[in-house]
Amino acid sequence: MLSHSSIDTSIGGLVTTIERTYELILENRSSSKINATKDVLVDIAQVVQECAQFITKYSETKTFCTPLIPVDFMKLIFFIGSWLGKSVPSETMTKVVNYTWKLERLMQELRDRPIPDIHYGIKQIFEDLSSNWLTCADGVGLNEVKKCLDGTRIEVLNEIVDWINNTSAATPRIFWLYGQAGKGKSAIAHTIARHAQNLGVLGSCFCFSRVRQHEQLHTKLFPTIARDLAHRDIRLRPLLVEVTTNNYSLRDTTDVAAQWNKLILEPLSQLKGSLTGNVVVVIDALDESGAERTRTTVLEVLATYGAELPTNIRILLTSRPLVDIGEALNTIPHIRARSLDAIDTELTMRDIHLYVSTRLKTLRDTFSDENFQQLAVKSGGVFEWARLACDFMSPRIGVIPKDRFHQIMSHAPGDGRTLLDEMYTTFLKDLFRGSDDRRDFRSVMQQILWLKEPLPISALDFIRDRFPQEDDRYPVGFILNFMASLLAGVNELSTPVRPLHASFYDFLLDKKRSGEFFIQQGDAHRNLAVASLSVMQAGLHFNICKLETSYISNLEVADLEKRVEENIPPHLLYSCRFWATHLQAAAFKQDLAELVRGLVTGEQMLFWLEALGVSKFIREACGALISAEGWLQVSLFVPNIGCHPTNIELAQKNGV
Repeated sequence: MLSHSSIDTSIGGLVTTIERTYELILENRSSSKINATKDVLVDIAQVVQECAQFITKYSETKTFCTPLIPVDFMKLIFFIGSWLGKSVPSETMTKVVNYTWKLERLMQELRDRPIPDIHYGIKQIFEDLSSNWLTCADGVGLNEVKKCLDGTRIEVLNEIVDWINNTSAATPRIFWLYGQAGKGKSAIAHTIARHAQNLGVLGSCFCFSRVRQHEQLHTKLFPTIARDLAHRDIRLRPLLVEVTTNNYSLRDTTDVAAQWNKLILEPLSQLKGSLTGNVVVVIDALDESGAERTRTTVLEVLATYGAELPTNIRILLTSRPLVDIGEALNTIPHIRARSLDAIDTELTMRDIHLYVSTRLKTLRDTFSDENFQQLAVKSGGVFEWARLACDFMSPRIGVIPKDRFHQIMSHAPGDGRTLLDEMYTTFLKDLFRGSDDRRDFRSVMQQILWLKEPLPISALDFIRDRFPQEDDRYPVGFILNFMASLLAGVNELSTPVRPLHASFYDFLLDKKRSGEFFIQQGDAHRNLAVASLSVMQAGLHFNICKLETSYISNLEVADLEKRVEENIPPHLLYSCRFWATHLQAAAFKQDLAELVRGLVTGEQMLFWLEALGVSKFIREACGALISAEGWLQVSLFVPNIGCHPTNIELAQKNGV
């Protein structure tokens, strides 16, 4: 039997081999050499990642530090080990030898690979460009701010990590984590994505959001995942290029089943050589992708064809336990279902107690540990409630934390949704005490909720300043500056304003739940349509991006993106993209019809098309004009829908 000292020495030798590999990579870091050896570098990264996991497990069973092991690497090893929080028996000498042999073989391959010629470089450029032709989503990836507090959710995180690391071919390809609003699903998803990214095994992270439902993100889910996987494993790039070249329509198709089969399953199945380890794909908040019909095909694909994924692919999927999602994913052999609502209550209370005591640590002279425990119990296992409670009690001018604590504890017990509703109502009653304040709150939130895309405060003000009613033209900061606990972006002029949690949307749009804080649609679309058309009337002009010539294509303008950012501010770009959407949902009014006529009958039309063109949204122009035409036709010739006959006659007289 091998002694611990001999195993220690062998592991020290493995770390030395890793160091030599790193040094060799640094010696061959020219762009041409890197481009020629990307496949080898991917394999090296995978082996090194596996070595790190192996050494971590060994370090958890025996403290060791031979002279061969660098201190910085030891810190990394113990950090990963402490995060996993579990004990794993040490591996055998055979595994050390195997890892060392793999690295030596890859290093030799790296040395032997010749520097590519110009034809290889052209091929690489073509593959890079081709992978960018897919219609993908931006801004849907990992958000490290959303991770779990260190030390919380250890059990469920370890369960997911064990599932990821399981190399058995029988391991379910999909892990469906579900739970009610506020249970912390997204925090877990982003924590796992961050962990996978740190280990080099993150294939893709795609997070749905209710505020982006108009973008039809479910049609961009699989193309985005395909693009991300190809960026991680360059062997997929030529396969994607081939399939999209042979079938050009795949680059922007909305056929979800075709996307899955042609962009993901087929390329993955055609990969040659050994697998590069388990790869993690995170899909967060599927329930926020849109109405039930929008996610039907995605659910069908995952439930029907998920088992056909390669054995090294792991998809972590999170959602609320909606009926259609449950019916599609429950009892499927290749889908492992885990309910956050079913986790041991004591474990959840422990985690929320840690969260509350950490958030309110500056108030330890005011509150006892028993008070923190009372808050944890009161939360009912809802992390979002605990976050709001801590914000509500945080010390600031005019706030007595002890009084706030008693106010919260006086709430009647209830389920997670009731608790959140109580907390939202408590917050809003405290912020907006007078009837005028509450009316202004409803007006500002109406603007925010019926926008088709979140906008920063500066853009909200520009648009609001052009609302048809003068009484509505006031800075939104008067309301939003106090809502940092409920909305993101309220303290920064350039960050889009949006609810921090989807449950706040649900609360505001359900009159039974929100009462006097209920936000109804009212004239929201009319206000936004009038404002958008007015913004374009004032902001659009010839050569808006100050281009030196009109005789070259937009693709040839090297700094076009920078020019767009500098010359087309968010409120103007929003107006150009969505004026017709709001128009279509608005009732006919003469002032609104006049604004439409001013756009479509003059040179403003050309300026609008130019703005959409340089911003890469020219495809939206046709749909906008069709919507506007439909609105005019319905409004002018179908008075039964609510249009006043005198308005129709006046519009016809003016030639609208």
